[in-house]
Formats: sequence, structure tokens, C-alpha cells
Amino acid sequence: MDQYARGEQAEELARAGADWLAGRASSDDLSLYHGLSGVVIALHEAHQHFGDDRFGEVAASGADKLAARVDELEGASLYAGLTGVAVALHALGDAAAAQRALDRVRDQFDGQRWNEMFELLVGNAGIGLGALQAGDLDLAVTAVTPYLSTADKTPYGVNWAVRPSPARSHHIAHGTLGIVHALAAVGRAAGRDDLIELALEGAADVAGRNEAGTHGFLVPHSDPPHRPDIIERYSYGWCNGPAGDAQTFRLLGQVTADDSWTDLGERCWNTVRESGLPRRIRPGFWDNNGRCCGTAGVLALACDRIVERGDDFEFANVLVDDLTDHATADDAGVRWSNYEHRATPSVLEPHTGWAMGSAGILRELLRYARLSVGAANGYAVPWPDHPLTP
Repeated sequence: MDQYARGEQAEELARAGADWLAGRASSDDLSLYHGLSGVVIALHEAHQHFGDDRFGEVAASGADKLAARVDELEGASLYAGLTGVAVALHALGDAAAAQRALDRVRDQFDGQRWNEMFELLVGNAGIGLGALQAGDLDLAVTAVTPYLSTADKTPYGVNWAVRPSPARSHHIAHGTLGIVHALAAVGRAAGRDDLIELALEGAADVAGRNEAGTHGFLVPHSDPPHRPDIIERYSYGWCNGPAGDAQTFRLLGQVTADDSWTDLGERCWNTVRESGLPRRIRPGFWDNNGRCCGTAGVLALACDRIVERGDDFEFANVLVDDLTDHATADDAGVRWSNYEHRATPSVLEPHTGWAMGSAGILRELLRYARLSVGAANGYAVPWPDHPLTP
């Protein structure tokens, strides 16, 4: 099959995924991670791609539901709270409701943080990135400034206490590289060299922990290990592995024009490609199709590299074939189930959201489809922690 035909096939898979998603745009969970905010953005993406008003109408209705509940929501975070809702509302054109959400976020700030977590997924770093995406640079700077006074020196650079337990996490979702990402992005937007310099110190700490030699890049989840009974020491996806690490190194390369960060991104990619994914080579190794810790998140990086590094489509095709093979299709459309080897039954119910469900997957399939046929690169709605390609 030639690449053009592959793109058309992926596009039809994504359309069927959007069909299923449009029928399940519930307002019970409003979050960007699992809930309606992520679904709204994905359906807006589908509307922009296909020109199908069905998807646009459901996205607009979902945005109305988000706007109606801004004043009752608790929690300020990017992926679980009001900042993520603001990102979705801003993307759908409701600037007033988005600002109302961010004003409530600002009101909840205690001068240093919003909750006991101090990272990207639910803490300051994510709030900074979400506020930046939604056009509130002042709030973005407010969110990341506390990192200047809370960084701890390490043998390699600096890191931060991101949770109440002693463990220091290293990656993008809950650790140092997520904070680095926010410092670099907000620092660039605000013209704050102090934030960028601190970001480079944090990235140096993670780079100094590499255990894969000069060819690869692999850093443990956390030190001392956080909840080692249930969390694997090494992962490979966006959240806690080199697929996500590479996104922060991409951003640092853009911000500094220093090729050493691009080289680290290359080493991340070598490790990802040589790890064995997306094959399920052992229980727990690669059980997720989604954007956060599964195949779709790796596809996002593969497509970035096609644009930025001139990669061929070989590995992107492997990933799309795997998503195709794991799709469940019927008259309602297409969706994906993940697998949890520690649960009974092990096959989980399909999710709608960005992190582990159809919303995150179809966004990446649509971008792959556009690249495959030589159409526009990028997304209708950028993601707060995913650097844009040229």
C-alpha cells in the first residue's frame, strides 16, 4: 500500500472514531485528561478536518456545557481542573468563559501553589502552560515563578519536590521535565531569561541520569522509586518515558537554538524505536493505545520527526497499523480498549477522553493522514505541552 492510501485509510479510521465519540460527549467528567474538555477539542479537530457539521455541533454543545459549569468546578489544574476547561473554551472561541475559568484559577492560588502536587499534570507547571495557551501570560508567569525559589541543587543540575513523598520524579507528566517545559515555554513568551536558565538546569539534571549510553536515552521513573509495587521503573511513552522527554528537548532546541538538545531528542527516539513497542512483549510493557502512555503519544512524536527531521513514514506506519489492529469497529463507530494485566477482566472498557481514549487517538490519526497525503501539517488546536512544528 502506498503512503497516500495509508493516509486515506487512517482518515477513515479517525472518522469512525469521531462518529463513536460524538455519540458519547458526556458532561459528567469535564477534565482535559479523561473528560469533556479533551473530547470537545478532538471533535473540533474532526470538524475542521472533515468539514462535517455533526462534529462541530457536538463540539459547540460540549463547550456550552463547559461554560455553564465554570463557576461550580473545583480544582485549578490543567489536566483535571479549571485550567484545562479554559484551554478547551479558548479553542472553541468562548474567550469570556475561558477568562472566567482562569480568574477562578487565579483566586485559588495561595502565593506558591494550588495543591500538594507541584508538577505538570495537576500542579503549577501545567497551570502555567494552560494559561499561556489560553492567552493569560500574567497568570502563566505567576504559576511558574515559585519554581525559582524551590529548586534543589543536585549533582547534575536542579530538581523539585513534586509530591509529598520523598520521591523525585524525572519526566514530563509528574516530574522535572514537565516543570522544565513550563519554565522554557513561559520564559520565552515573557522574555524571562531567568526562567529559561532554570529550565536548562532542570533539564541537565535529567540528562545526567541517562542510563542508555551515548546512543540512547532512558531515565528511571523516579528516585527513590515511587510506588515500585505498581509503577514500572522504566517507561517509554509520553508521560514518563523518552517519547515525552523528546518533546521537552524539542522545545529546548527551539528556545535556545542549541543542537545538543536536538541530539538528546535523537537519542530518545533511538531508545523508543529499539524498545520493542508497540509489541506487547511482556505483561505491562505496552498495554495502552492512548495519547498519555500509549501508541498515540509515540505517533505524535513520529509525525513531529517527519516534519522536522525528514524521517520516513516507516515507524509511523507501524504505529498506525497497530492502532488499526487494536480498534473495535461496529455500527456505532470505532473505539479502543486498553489492557491492564493486573485487573480482572484485563480488557478495559473503551474511554472517550484524550489520555487513554478515542479523543487523543483520533487527533494523531488525523495529523498522520494529513501528512501522508501532503496536506497541512499540525493541528486545528495545539496542545499546551506539545511544541509546534514549523
